[in-house]
Amino acid sequence: MSPVIPIQSSPLTAPAAAAGHCSTAPAAARPVLRERGQREVFCGLTGIIWLHRKIQDAFFLVVGSRTCAHLVQSAAGVMIFAEPRFATAIIDDRDLAGLADANDELDRVVTRLLERRPDIKTLFLVGSCPSEVIKLDLSRAAQRLSQRFTPSVRILNYSGSGIETTFTQGEDACLASLVPCLPAAASADQPNADLLVVGALPDIVEDQFARLFAAMGLPRVQFLPPRRSTELPPIGPHTRFLMAQPFLADTARALEDRGARRVAAPFPFGVEGTTAWLKAGAAAVGVDATVVDEATASARQRAQAALAKIKPALQGRTLFFFPDSQLEVPLARFLHRELGMALVEVGTPYLHRQHLEEELALLPPGVQLSEGQDVERQLDRCRAARPDIVVCGLGLANPLEMEGMTTKWAIELVFSPVHGYDQAADLAQLFARPLDRRQRLAA
Repeated sequence: MSPVIPIQSSPLTAPAAAAGHCSTAPAAARPVLRERGQREVFCGLTGIIWLHRKIQDAFFLVVGSRTCAHLVQSAAGVMIFAEPRFATAIIDDRDLAGLADANDELDRVVTRLLERRPDIKTLFLVGSCPSEVIKLDLSRAAQRLSQRFTPSVRILNYSGSGIETTFTQGEDACLASLVPCLPAAASADQPNADLLVVGALPDIVEDQFARLFAAMGLPRVQFLPPRRSTELPPIGPHTRFLMAQPFLADTARALEDRGARRVAAPFPFGVEGTTAWLKAGAAAVGVDATVVDEATASARQRAQAALAKIKPALQGRTLFFFPDSQLEVPLARFLHRELGMALVEVGTPYLHRQHLEEELALLPPGVQLSEGQDVERQLDRCRAARPDIVVCGLGLANPLEMEGMTTKWAIELVFSPVHGYDQAADLAQLFARPLDRRQRLAA
């Protein structure tokens, strides 16, 4: 097994409804077209790109092939003389041929890494398609290495394989692996609930939310993942958690198994979603909605004014979502209700009805929802509809652009700060810019 630890190395058109109207039917009653066929997605290793920036004392060691190393390195765009917190232990021919013991090789790579990087407090062993194909048990490896390096370093593992998942599920698997490590809440008889925000957010967005919660009288709201893995938030029966991302199903289940309770809410995209999300979190810990209105008044006004400048460029434009990131449903709600876009189809890799119930209730009646992927059939529907803008993965964007369609890379919506009031206009601009570019090219 060859280490890549340089100075760093290293997935039926429907008529659009009028804007501003939403369905009164329960989410469970909405028909969903389930697709099972060819898929095109990045793998969960991509999540390392934002996770290694978020958890500042953690390191992500991918156990995979040279292709895995190139993917992560290219997606991160780091310079060769930088020292980001990820690398790849490459499975080479000796490992595949059984000429070397892969576990011994992995132990050697980890030992060398931790000797060189004493700042690492949590090490994630990240599985890949190659490591799973050769049946390398990283769970047992993490247990074995933990016995050796605890308490200096916590060693965990999760799968970033893209065989059956989409790329955002890498974050879900990572956070789910952290949940068993969360300390138990100190008191079982405390009078008030604790609030936990779940999902990796850029530091600037996390700081904005922390200031808003503090203005509501909630200065001790905690976040998972934290910026330092040694500062994990406590959890217990009095913990209420707000999901900041819609793709954290395994993490939510693990938190509920620890006794925490999920706060049902739309996701914090746009003014409407952010306000509803904040009010739901505040209500869960006994804060009145009027307090939220007062604390968020200026931020809401700024965001609404900024969106009003962008809305003319998007209003009435048709939009088609290919399944990619699991952000599709809340983004569709934002673009339709706050910017007046008409939804042709909203596809998502996996539709978690319970977590998206509030979002689904806000979508217009008649919009086509699809779950899973059959690329050829979805391409046929997209070509028949000829939408003004298509949100899709990189693998489809260039071919569709060649056919004269305007596209938006779905992965950019995950890499960019898009949550909250101050980012609402930035999120809208991500959709307005491709349309403006197409118009300029046609002029």
